[in-house]
Amino acid sequence: MQRNISEFILLGLSYDENAQILCFVLFLFCYVALLVGNLLILVSIRRAPLFHQPMYYFLSHLSSVDICYTSSVTPKLIGDLLRGTKTISYGNCMLQVFAVHFFGITEVFVLTVMAFDRYVAICKPLHYMVVMNRARCNLLVFAAWVGGAVHSFPQLSLTIRLPFCGPNEIDHYFCDIFPLLKVACTDTYITGVLVLVNSGLVALVTFVVLFGSYVMILFTLRNHSAEGKQKAFSTCGSHITVVVLFFVPSIFAYLRPPTTFPEDKVFALFYTIIVPMFNPLIYTLRNMEMKNTLRKVWCQTLYSKEGH
Repeated sequence: MQRNISEFILLGLSYDENAQILCFVLFLFCYVALLVGNLLILVSIRRAPLFHQPMYYFLSHLSSVDICYTSSVTPKLIGDLLRGTKTISYGNCMLQVFAVHFFGITEVFVLTVMAFDRYVAICKPLHYMVVMNRARCNLLVFAAWVGGAVHSFPQLSLTIRLPFCGPNEIDHYFCDIFPLLKVACTDTYITGVLVLVNSGLVALVTFVVLFGSYVMILFTLRNHSAEGKQKAFSTCGSHITVVVLFFVPSIFAYLRPPTTFPEDKVFALFYTIIVPMFNPLIYTLRNMEMKNTLRKVWCQTLYSKEGH
């Protein structure tokens, strides 16, 4: 492996100073909102009986993954916008490639597990507590994290083997494989195909499986009461919203020949920052049980503090 460079220059989202100030304020707000929202969900679920329900157990893991996933990209982006310097060392670049793919695919699998949970709850309600027992829930979550590792280590291995001996400017706001392939000093066609298979096809197949599961759920809802339909639609609606916002940009980014487009950075904002930020809102505002839990937990906390 030939490597004559020790750092990369991230070109970021815009060269315009006013646009960079606006982006700094916007992404700082997004990151703080993401941290506050997901931490609220984590603490509320932990302090309420909801943690023992599979759906909320999985939601707590989704919140944890969201925090880790976005934290692998956003703090660096905010810092670059604030300082004006956009360099990243070779080691940190490789670490970012690994973290983005590890937490990104783990999120994909957690969303899949949540879809399976909703399918069993709505389509097999009499067997729900037997099928979704705590041991199986733990196994599914463990499998999601292992799946993230199985996906990300080959991605990292492919990237580390690339020789970098000339240009070191990456047309992105974080280190990702396709932009790195563009500045590598070798023919990267085979590597690009392997990345497409490992990332693009995983995203597409998972999206098709999720879409199929929700179609089956909606088909089953025909026989439910009006109240049952409303509750199920509310829960599944939030899941479908997250899946579409997360997977459509991901499929566009990875399921294609190894080329880069200016639009890639905009689409990447959806699956690295925007969707993780909106997850807490989507899963709470459309879920009456979660809203009641948040109200109960935090009202009790405030009252107890006032009592002292």
